[in-house]
Amino acid sequence: MSYKQIKWMILFVPTLTVGLWEYLRHTLLMPYISMEAGNFLTPVFVFLISMTLLSQLFSRLEQVQEELNKERAENAALAARDLLARELHDGIAQSLFLLSVKMDRAEIRQKGVQEQSDFKEMRKLVHEVNRYARQAIANLRFPAQTDEKLYEDSLKSRIEHTAKEAFLHPVIIWSIPDESFNAKEKVELLACIREALLNIQKHAHAEQVSVIGSGDEIAWTVRIDDNGRGTKLDPFHMKDRYGLRIMKERAEELHWQVNFISLQRGSRVEIRKGADIS
Repeated sequence: MSYKQIKWMILFVPTLTVGLWEYLRHTLLMPYISMEAGNFLTPVFVFLISMTLLSQLFSRLEQVQEELNKERAENAALAARDLLARELHDGIAQSLFLLSVKMDRAEIRQKGVQEQSDFKEMRKLVHEVNRYARQAIANLRFPAQTDEKLYEDSLKSRIEHTAKEAFLHPVIIWSIPDESFNAKEKVELLACIREALLNIQKHAHAEQVSVIGSGDEIAWTVRIDDNGRGTKLDPFHMKDRYGLRIMKERAEELHWQVNFISLQRGSRVEIRKGADIS
């Protein structure tokens, strides 16, 4: 029942009910109900009918108030995200771009092979950090979900969104409760999974990818597997894999263990906390 319908019913139903009751009382019920009893029942009927209608009105008003509070919270969060995105764009991203341009110019003036190699590595690192900053800006400007289920924004749904950013469609099997992570750990874990997926997209040429998370807040394991061409070398120690090296450093700061495992076909990035989980 809509708010408008409830409003009109509150205005007319008690009046019509009292009028009908008085008509019936004086025409049909006078031999059975005394004047005192009839006078007592009239306000009782009005009270019961009014409370029935008003309870629906109050329930509707409470629902509207909750929706308004939720909308205000979403608008405040969007405003904060937009402000942070503008600050990142105007500050970090543009500064990194300017630094990259200056390094390119400086590299051209260098004659030695060693200097050129150093500049090449530094330029790659700057480009990698710039990509991280622009990805963060894109995530901040991603429109908020309005569907109630998506609004909960579970860790699994964020992993699915991250996989789409990397143009991958992995099989996701996730049983770790969201309560196992605090806000910082969620951000860092998503960053680690994103980097592992991007590395698969850029280097593995895999046909099948899976993200499997199991465990609880005491101990958990996340495995990102692919059936790509793999490598026998540890990519965390390769000079051109800056993203993976940054990912491992961030994970180790949280006392997580990160390993690269060569499979019979493909490879696995494993992120682990706590005791061994089979």
